[in-house]
Amino acid sequence: MKQFTLLFFCLILLSSCKENEPAQNVTVDVASDTAKTELQVKYAKGFRLKKIDHGYQLYITKGWQDHDYVIGHKFIDQNAPDNVLGIRTPVQAIVPTSTTHIPAITALNQENTIVAFPGLDYISSNEVRAMIDKKIIAEIGQNQSLNVEQVIALQPDLVMGFSIEGKNPAYESIERASIPILYNGDWLEEHPLGKAEWIKVFGIIYGKTAEAQAIFNDIEKEYLATQKLVQNVAKPTVIGGAMWKDIWYLPYGDSWQGKIIADAGGDYIYKNTSGSGSLSYAVERVLKDARTAQYWIAPSQYTSYSDMRRDSETYSLFTSFQNKEVYTFSLTVGKKGGITYYEEASMRPDIVLKDLVKILHPTIDLDHEPYFFKPLEE
Repeated sequence: MKQFTLLFFCLILLSSCKENEPAQNVTVDVASDTAKTELQVKYAKGFRLKKIDHGYQLYITKGWQDHDYVIGHKFIDQNAPDNVLGIRTPVQAIVPTSTTHIPAITALNQENTIVAFPGLDYISSNEVRAMIDKKIIAEIGQNQSLNVEQVIALQPDLVMGFSIEGKNPAYESIERASIPILYNGDWLEEHPLGKAEWIKVFGIIYGKTAEAQAIFNDIEKEYLATQKLVQNVAKPTVIGGAMWKDIWYLPYGDSWQGKIIADAGGDYIYKNTSGSGSLSYAVERVLKDARTAQYWIAPSQYTSYSDMRRDSETYSLFTSFQNKEVYTFSLTVGKKGGITYYEEASMRPDIVLKDLVKILHPTIDLDHEPYFFKPLEE
């Protein structure tokens, strides 16, 4: 129970973080050819891309502050302002810092570029685990306490970072050693396809933009086709989340979790809510609002009905609990016990959507075996 408590608290903390600094309007154009236009970014709100000579200009617009990068195999304007960071491609050695970065790297067949990672046991990818077993990838601590000396000694071409607060001394030290840090904001995206679209950023750093675009197109195609299957069906009611110290934490209706339940043809009880982080309601309110909900999706990290009942008899008062219609992502784990959903779901919303459609609409003809979401064990 201690592990559950710690991980659940960390997830709630992560999901409730907000941007701490105001956005800066960066309008630098390092290309002289003004006819070049930004590449189409259809769903993501956290970055924009613009084709320039010999590469791309990348604007990171969500995170703890805006960032502006010039990425390519040759730089044109050596007089670009200091706040525009240059990254040469293709990147040959990278330090990702979140498991959500791993699927995009492996999808582009670039796992051999990973030289270090903070928290190796959390990685589930078979390809990357094989490299870990061979001691090819170094362990470098945790995100907020990276082993800076070790990172600097490795001299990677790039650290793919993320930040949940305004300052990170480890990142600042790494940047002072002239190692570029690209701040990835995939975790802030609200649209499921917006998270997956970050593969385009990985495409430009590896010089594989066509491959990245093709992968995203396939994910988008599968997602939209699955969504179309439930356009005219009856929508079963859905509840989610679980309690922490008598407070029930749930996703907002306009979050990516709320969005994907809606796209799967589910009637999420709190679909009309909006905000950052997580809803936090007294258990009495959730019991009143959602007691008769037909399905319960993602009850935090619970894996069995007995565990839920042991922690709180209140859970057993819900219809979905009584009818054994509770589904969890916590039963799908990697070799070292890392929950696969946390690593792969943001990159593969099409699979998450198919899982949910299969659960919520079992009579629909969908050739899919649920991957992330499984029925709770007894």
